[in-house]
Amino acid sequence: MVFSFFKKTPEKMVSRPAAVPRAKEVPQEAPPAPREITPTDTPIPSGASAKPGPAPAPVNDIDDPSSLDFSDFVFSESSPDFHIEAEIDPVDAEAQEAAILYANGQDEMVRTLLENAVRIHHFGPGERLWMMLFDLYKLSGQKAAFEALEIDYAQSFEKSPPGWRDRSSGPAKTKEVLAGNLLLRGTLTDDNNAAFDAIRQALEKNPKLRVDLSKVSRLDAGGCARLLSLLQQARKAGRELELLGRDTLQALLEKCVESGRAEDRECWLLLLELCQLQGQYERFEDLAINYAVTFEVSPPSWEAKRVAAPEPVLKRASNGAGDEVDADAYGLHGDIKASRFGDLSGYAGVHDPVIIDCVALKRIDFISAGALLNVLTTVRRSGKQIVFRHPNHLVAELFGVVGLKAVASIIFAKH
Repeated sequence: MVFSFFKKTPEKMVSRPAAVPRAKEVPQEAPPAPREITPTDTPIPSGASAKPGPAPAPVNDIDDPSSLDFSDFVFSESSPDFHIEAEIDPVDAEAQEAAILYANGQDEMVRTLLENAVRIHHFGPGERLWMMLFDLYKLSGQKAAFEALEIDYAQSFEKSPPGWRDRSSGPAKTKEVLAGNLLLRGTLTDDNNAAFDAIRQALEKNPKLRVDLSKVSRLDAGGCARLLSLLQQARKAGRELELLGRDTLQALLEKCVESGRAEDRECWLLLLELCQLQGQYERFEDLAINYAVTFEVSPPSWEAKRVAAPEPVLKRASNGAGDEVDADAYGLHGDIKASRFGDLSGYAGVHDPVIIDCVALKRIDFISAGALLNVLTTVRRSGKQIVFRHPNHLVAELFGVVGLKAVASIIFAKH
């Protein structure tokens, strides 16, 4: 039996199970020596043949999250130099750059930029760049370049180009001082501070000012007193304050005066002033007698030299360059630099919509455009509509850059 024990057939090795994730262990100096794996720990009876049994089920440590250690795992990070930028439309970029350069007075750089741009953008949205170049040629008096561009424009866009008009020189100077115009809407009452502030500010800006009162719907003695005070201040300062819409105002005043009723004295005085301006001598004398009887004071005296000229018709006026300007609009003229538009709030206070006429505006710098935005943002919050009328395309693009298009609409002149 002893012999048969040492001569038995060698047992087969059982394959080891596949490795599975385990908890991190402290590394050992040397791995343990491999041992022979048997299907069972029970001793094998003598003479029995060894047969492999089923492999033991591996311990799946991944089912226990607490047993996993990710302390050595490093998350990837994006480079701090990596930036995501929104795609910029090339037409927008070139239009904005040209507008800023023009506002800074760098006309040659503007011309180079736009002439290169129209060679590239000769369709669709690129038309705005062509319009900017057309206006640049007009403003700088470059007729030959304008006519060459007309041909290219007609071929590219298959429609008629803008017409030539030399804007390189301003309106011809005349000895006559051009009058500013202001339309007073609403009421001629003591509490209408915005209206009287607008008249005062406009009078400071213009040596000659026309105030249209044809839209006045109501008045009181306090409002008449304030208007009379402005007329007196203008005469003392050597300025001219011309009242338009005198018939409308006179009809309202007639209802406020009654012989023998000593009330609304300022209404009487303003009516006497209108009779003076209208050259109504007989009406003035009758009213003066009634005034003296009613208030028991001496009336104003007639002054023939103060009779005003007939009222002009204020529909459209010309800026001297063949353009019609809105007589009731707030006008921007020439090259505007570092302006704060202190009188614009007063004008906007008595106008709706607020029309800003840009026909005679050649250029406005960046600082002034920002100041204009500040004033008009406040006006827009009051619910009023704001319209820029007929700016050139270079100025209009600057309005877009500073954000004015968000508070106002723009009407371009027809070709």
